Amino acid sequence: MRFFDIAVIIVYLASVTWFGAQFREIHGSLKGYFLGGREAPWWAIALSIVSAETSTLTIIGTPPLAYGGSFVFLQVVFGYLLARVVISAIFLPQYFQGQLFTAYALMQRRFGTRVRRVTAAIFLLTRSLAEGVRVFAISIVISIILHTAGPASIALIILLTLFYTFEGGMTAVIWTDVIQMGMYVVGAAVSYFVLVGQIPGGLTHALALAGPAGKLQVFDFAFAWTAKYSFWAGLIGGCFLTTASHGTDQLVVQRLLSAKDQSQSRKALFGSWVVIFVQFTLFLTIGMLLWVMRGGKPIEGSPDRLYPAFIWDSLPPGVAGLAMAAIIAAAMANLSAALNSLASATVVDFYEPLTHSRHTPAHYLKVSRYSTLFWGAVLAAIAGVASQWGSVLESGLSIASVTLGILLGVFLLGVLTKRTGENAAIAGVIAGAVVMFLVKFETKIPFTWWVPIGSLTTFLTGYSASFVVRERKQAA
Repeated sequence: MRFFDIAVIIVYLASVTWFGAQFREIHGSLKGYFLGGREAPWWAIALSIVSAETSTLTIIGTPPLAYGGSFVFLQVVFGYLLARVVISAIFLPQYFQGQLFTAYALMQRRFGTRVRRVTAAIFLLTRSLAEGVRVFAISIVISIILHTAGPASIALIILLTLFYTFEGGMTAVIWTDVIQMGMYVVGAAVSYFVLVGQIPGGLTHALALAGPAGKLQVFDFAFAWTAKYSFWAGLIGGCFLTTASHGTDQLVVQRLLSAKDQSQSRKALFGSWVVIFVQFTLFLTIGMLLWVMRGGKPIEGSPDRLYPAFIWDSLPPGVAGLAMAAIIAAAMANLSAALNSLASATVVDFYEPLTHSRHTPAHYLKVSRYSTLFWGAVLAAIAGVASQWGSVLESGLSIASVTLGILLGVFLLGVLTKRTGENAAIAGVIAGAVVMFLVKFETKIPFTWWVPIGSLTTFLTGYSASFVVRERKQAA
């Protein structure tokens, strides 16, 4: 037991939990609790977006991709950039018309109540499953540090994150995200320099070995439906995935809505891509350096233990504690974001409309806090069974990819067409769900193609149905 490292981790966890809890008194409304009063600067929102989309899955799941392969995963990141152009042009103008708290309020304005509830329900299902995998991922790290069983590790991280998310709402989420994102980037940078120092000949020697072995390959222009990380799968699949996750998923949309105006939101969106690109490159480089240091030996056991095990076993005392605290920081940042977004969709898209907004703001604020606790329990339960789902990085991405395409298809129907009504949109959702079920369980098409398939099926079916389906009311 390395008490100094554990002390560093404990001090960090206690400090960030205390910091997040300081924001409670500023909230007297749902706007304050879920959007932070729209007072955060764009750069803080950008870093919060990075924390929301990164998570522990990236930190412990990305290095093994380079260790066992190459840098081809970066092709997906170029798709992320294209998606931001689409979101900026199509979705942001819609979101900043009126006072929206969730992405799904836009669906009610365009189609009606039923589509709002369907899309919000899809988000709740998808986000809870994907976030459960992320909670399991951090339990791997905690089990390495404390030698604890999975349930104890899961309970620890959820309880700490729940405390400040329950108290501080979105303001606490954004500002703790800024701190925690800085922490895990510093931790990765420290790991990089330690690795370079441990390899004879340093980075130059590592590159000389990695190049001929194909470890530095970034682009693969060969086309195949079964190729997971080709250029086309990365650019097209990454674009559709990020357009869905950043344009329709409340986890990120909530941050975009927290900006003062559309211009600030756009700056946050594109600023986050720059950080994402740098950070993925850094984690892939760490994976390549680990491959060189270990002489290319196959990974024994779970690949997701490769990077955290290196930190704990190889970094000096104190530095190892700092780097592990950085990984835990990423988990807490992502988990707090998920809890707040799940609570916002529950209260704003379901509870408040069902009660016809007849209660006081204080009542809805109280329900929002207790909804946060409820989702914490749900995520703990899902994390308990996520160990059976394979690689944490690809499990998290594949779960999201099943339904995000359906969400994107509905949103595109809403913003790109005028004739499509509520019934036609629901027909599109049903068709998208059927096709995605078949794609996942009956084909070998990798998850990088699932969002394009789901969104195009939903969009084309909904638009086609608009010519034959009778609507109860005209679309707004």
